[in-house]
Amino acid sequence: MSYSLGIDIGGTFTDLVLLAPDGSSPGSLKVLTTHADPVAGILEGTRRLLEQCGVPPAGIARVVHATTLFTNALIERKGAVTALITTEGFRDLLQIGRERRYELYDLQLVPPAPLVPPELRLEVPERVKADGTVLRALDLAALDARVDEAVAKGATSLAILFLHSDLHPAHEAAAAARIAARHPGLAVTASHAIVREVREYERGSTATANAYIAPLAERYLARLGAALAELGVPGPLLMMLSNGGLTHLAEARRAPVQLLESGPAAGALAAAFLAGPAEPRVLAFDLGGTTAKLCVVEQGEPQVVFGFEAARQARFIEGSGLPIRISTVDLIEIGAGGGSIARRDAIGLLKVGPDSAGSEPGPACYGRGGQHPTVTDANLVLGYLDPARFAGGSLPLDRGAADRAIAALAAELDLAPQDLAWGIHDVATEAMAGAARTHLAERGHDAAQFTLVCTGGGGPVHGYHLARKLGVRRIVIPPEAGVASALGMLAAPPRVDRVATLGRRLQECSAADLERAFGALEEEAAAVLAGGGWTAGLPPAERLLDARCAGQGAHMPVPLPPTPWPKEDAAVRELIETAFRAAYLDRYRRPPPAVPIELVHARVVLRGARGAAALRASVGASGPSAPESRTIVIEGRRYEAAVFARTALPAGFSAQGPALVQETGSTLVVGPEGRFRVLDSGNILVEIG
Repeated sequence: MSYSLGIDIGGTFTDLVLLAPDGSSPGSLKVLTTHADPVAGILEGTRRLLEQCGVPPAGIARVVHATTLFTNALIERKGAVTALITTEGFRDLLQIGRERRYELYDLQLVPPAPLVPPELRLEVPERVKADGTVLRALDLAALDARVDEAVAKGATSLAILFLHSDLHPAHEAAAAARIAARHPGLAVTASHAIVREVREYERGSTATANAYIAPLAERYLARLGAALAELGVPGPLLMMLSNGGLTHLAEARRAPVQLLESGPAAGALAAAFLAGPAEPRVLAFDLGGTTAKLCVVEQGEPQVVFGFEAARQARFIEGSGLPIRISTVDLIEIGAGGGSIARRDAIGLLKVGPDSAGSEPGPACYGRGGQHPTVTDANLVLGYLDPARFAGGSLPLDRGAADRAIAALAAELDLAPQDLAWGIHDVATEAMAGAARTHLAERGHDAAQFTLVCTGGGGPVHGYHLARKLGVRRIVIPPEAGVASALGMLAAPPRVDRVATLGRRLQECSAADLERAFGALEEEAAAVLAGGGWTAGLPPAERLLDARCAGQGAHMPVPLPPTPWPKEDAAVRELIETAFRAAYLDRYRRPPPAVPIELVHARVVLRGARGAAALRASVGASGPSAPESRTIVIEGRRYEAAVFARTALPAGFSAQGPALVQETGSTLVVGPEGRFRVLDSGNILVEIG
């Protein structure tokens, strides 16, 4: 049989899962992330998992991978020494940004620093006008001099950003070709090759981010591919994209900036896939060792937006990070995970996160030298975790070390250790709830109308308490919840998003103009999929327009009806105007004013078939034996909770909380007001009375 292998690298654990062609999962594994060399952890985990499942390396038909490595390189500023070549007179464009203070009255405000230092922002004579016509040709001699200067100053990667290259990319393309020939060892990113959108600052920020991580991505992906091949795995290495789709290795190397949110996107996709059509409105909640993520999923699809901010100085404040113009799953991420460290803050209150103990040394209970109390230590003291079965028994927990870490902080805060442990759990969960309320309110949603789908090692542990805070009454826990991100990415379809600037009013565009613009993008997208071998059975591409009312500064995406379209200009304009009015009404709850419509960008989305049609979950056949019991603490009160092994629970089995349901990668905590039931799909449904 040909198996698929999913690999998800997080800040604390690297998750691996196998999937058989019939949709069953013969095994999964969690190993600690090896930050000094992430490939080492992947190889160790792959060997162990294949041996555990009795699957030879030659049986792996494909490997799908998501990682936080590149995001962390941006956050920690550990990328390549990067230079910027830009139009004469615009070297400070990245520094100036939008000239906006994200906190108007904060006198200590720290603006997001550009990835390129001032001495490596260099100019060359050239100029393209706003209509895409050339005002001044590119000075190749000046280009050579500036690039030589950048290399002499230590640059190993270079971004090219010329004005209006979204309309006239020829100058950037010529510069990139000349630099590659003159300095073959230099990584080169031309902004138009990454994103062809208006607004130089956003395009430049995206291009420099790609250049900043490109050498790291090239080394990492080349080494991982070679290491898997050496292990005997014949299948191709596919990468998860931030938009919830897959791409092949060549495209990932070309534009690694597309991978920045691959890990969180995999979690959202997993929740949508594993919850199934029975849950049309889902809050995907993924809690790992370092961060918590939440995403709205409707009708089985997480919402995708066309930009986000990386490495924010203030986590929830727009404008405090680096704008990245790529397609990405719309989610919120906070620094609250199992490894989040608890401490006394400057005014004597309990604070949890955002800094994390990670995997090195990890929480105190890992027994690897960690001294600070973390959320995982608190959950162990509260009785939620079984020290002998944590991470499938591969990482036994030290209860004594957790007690000592909790007791030390409890004495500092003048609290009983049990009260502090509950306080850590509650503060971390409230941070998640607060972020969720903000995320939902900004999108006009009411949490009570959704089902909470909990994944990640900590999702099922905190899901019940989070649901109560949000007013959610239904919780779904998929099978293998602890490694759901790695499982979900195996169901992802290949996907390509492409965009190009239009910059014209609707009445100025003919049907032929629009067909040429969309047709060129669709050809480019199809070529990318063909590079990964995805050619058969492709559906028609989805078409969108970024549009706005004349005089507005902001634009919005407008989904367009499927092709074929009419050939007449008037009919196509009417089709677009109808779609624009519907999108405008949906967003603003009022019809648009009677002014001309401006078309800013054309977009296409091309997807292939899903990697897996369904997941065949195993459920117990004979039912559980007499359950164990364990004392747990919820809201400061002690309860005797029944403890069940998930693998022993048959479909239809139900029980009243308080209860714990344990599986290899996670533990479900059900409080006294909850009742759980095992569904035919293998999911566990918790209903809160």
